[in-house]
Amino acid sequence: MVQPRSPGVEDGSGGGYRWVADGGRRAATGGLRGRLDALRELIALSRTRLDGRTLEGAGRVLETADERYRLSGEHTVVAIAGATGSGKSSLFNALAGANRSQVGPRRPTTAEPVACVWPGSRPGAEGLLHRLGVPAHRRHTPADGNSELHGLILIDLPDHDSSATEHRAQVDRMLELVDAVIWVVDPEKYADAVLHERYLRPLAGYAEVMFVVLNQVDRLPGDAADQVVDDLRRLLDEDGLALGEHGEPGAAVLALSAATGRGVGELREALGQFVAERGAADRRLAADVDAAAERLRSVYVAQSQVGLTERARAEFDDRLAEAVGAVATGRAAERDWLRYAERACGSPWARMRGRRGSRWGTGGSGAGATGVGAFTGAGGPTGTGRTDEGRAGGPRARVGRMGTGRGDGARAAAVGQTCGGRNEATRDEVGRTGAGVTGAGRAGPGRSGGGRIAPWRNGMRRGVVGRQGLSGHLPSAGAVAGGGGEPTVDGRAAARPVVEQAVRTVAGEASHGLPAPWAQAVREAADRGAYGLPEALDRVAADAEESLRGGPAVKPRWWTVAASLQGLLSVLQVVGLLWLLGAVTGVGEGTAWVSGLLPALVGSVGGPTLAWLCRVVARGPARRYGQDAERRLRSAAAGCGRARVLEPVAAELLRYREVREQYAVASGA
Repeated sequence: MVQPRSPGVEDGSGGGYRWVADGGRRAATGGLRGRLDALRELIALSRTRLDGRTLEGAGRVLETADERYRLSGEHTVVAIAGATGSGKSSLFNALAGANRSQVGPRRPTTAEPVACVWPGSRPGAEGLLHRLGVPAHRRHTPADGNSELHGLILIDLPDHDSSATEHRAQVDRMLELVDAVIWVVDPEKYADAVLHERYLRPLAGYAEVMFVVLNQVDRLPGDAADQVVDDLRRLLDEDGLALGEHGEPGAAVLALSAATGRGVGELREALGQFVAERGAADRRLAADVDAAAERLRSVYVAQSQVGLTERARAEFDDRLAEAVGAVATGRAAERDWLRYAERACGSPWARMRGRRGSRWGTGGSGAGATGVGAFTGAGGPTGTGRTDEGRAGGPRARVGRMGTGRGDGARAAAVGQTCGGRNEATRDEVGRTGAGVTGAGRAGPGRSGGGRIAPWRNGMRRGVVGRQGLSGHLPSAGAVAGGGGEPTVDGRAAARPVVEQAVRTVAGEASHGLPAPWAQAVREAADRGAYGLPEALDRVAADAEESLRGGPAVKPRWWTVAASLQGLLSVLQVVGLLWLLGAVTGVGEGTAWVSGLLPALVGSVGGPTLAWLCRVVARGPARRYGQDAERRLRSAAAGCGRARVLEPVAAELLRYREVREQYAVASGA
């Protein structure tokens, strides 16, 4: 825990946590500053995706760094830690040049931390001591005032294996706040499991701010001290602690005797050089950031490359096109174009038969009625029949009148109004309505098994648009009261499972390889977007159907030419027939029938021949018209899915990439 600021503590600069007035506080170095800023940005970006306990350790590192850099940068805080009887207090006194810390056979001897401060060139030590919680009566100065240790704050800690719980807790707290540690071991307990498993092994990343001192070597005969030091080095290496050998950064391992003074001068010299560098605080905080980044690795580092591939996007678009029946719509539009061409290019007699059949309900162009005859198959020039496109080759149960009356801009505007706004329903709302994708929602009352009767149109019932849950089941057609017969089932509602499967698939592709919290965020974004997506696609399909109503907006000129020729041929046919009638009835000369035969034949044969030629010519434009209708509906459905699902998913992936970049900076990668 970082101690709160106490304005009552005097440190020569106005307070324990205030900036040193003469510039003694030193800011973090460039590399460390960037890492700390990245870690802070990382936490800010992740608060809504990760729980507070996951980010707690990183937050403490930032608090510790802020506290440390508010205080003196001219002082280096070094703690002496060790087990009971290791001689750490004796070493503390040897470095201080006087008995500043109590030494005795009673265990534990050190109950409170003791400090010895070598004055620096600037004030500021009192603030650091207050942060550490060193009592005022335990703060001392060295006897000799050795200039090579100016700026050193040496702390004698209680025993880390003390029988008193509060002593161990105090050691753990202060080890998180000091800049460096001198671990003191003795020949009997240097391999103690508590020391290695609880402290040295977990703190292996702090090797650059660590000294390991083998004390009491005066008790070892001959070259036994060297053997013990070698074995100590082996244990430290097994702990993963880098050793500072051959000029490489790492922990310094020394052998000395605090009682006789052997090796103490070497330690004092190493400490003097360490303090003079004024970099212990930066190295310690850099190690803190390393440790925090390592703990967060599992929630930021993906197992593989992440993102939505073009293949996944294309498959999603294809599934949505299947759900709205784009192929069926295109085929029906093609047949309707042929039907309109037949009406425009057929003989006047055929058009009259078509109007009479429409009046009696046999050749109308209502929902799902497609002319099947001279232009779509055998059966007479104007034969009609109802083709259920949903049953024939697509998921749609019916396709309405085909035609066009809007341009692409109007269609795009309609799609934007239908699908532009993302539904921000919560996951609870998704569960209540049964429209969830990544989890099995529970259908609300009246949603599953119920339905609404679609309005009548042109004498035909459009069918039942079921508002079913995740199962996608519709109420049976027989359960709905119909006026003139069994109602047809609307294929739009039946396509709901296709939409749900499409969303599940694209969410799975997008979240593959992501760390668990971010994968969950991606799935939730897709789930929110999928809420109401089937209904939005229904509206898109209905808008597309409405835009095709009424036939092509621009009639081909050759339709007018063909209609004029058909009119001329009909006139010839009528004139020839009247001429023949006159010859037969004796109104004209007996040989007059020869003159009337030619126009009658031309009119009678030319009309069907011209109609046949128009059928051949119309196939290409009709196919293009159908393909264009299919393309527009595909594009509208894809735009709807993109606005509701793909864009929210892409936003989550973008946020993950941002935090991943910040994590890379914070971890020093």
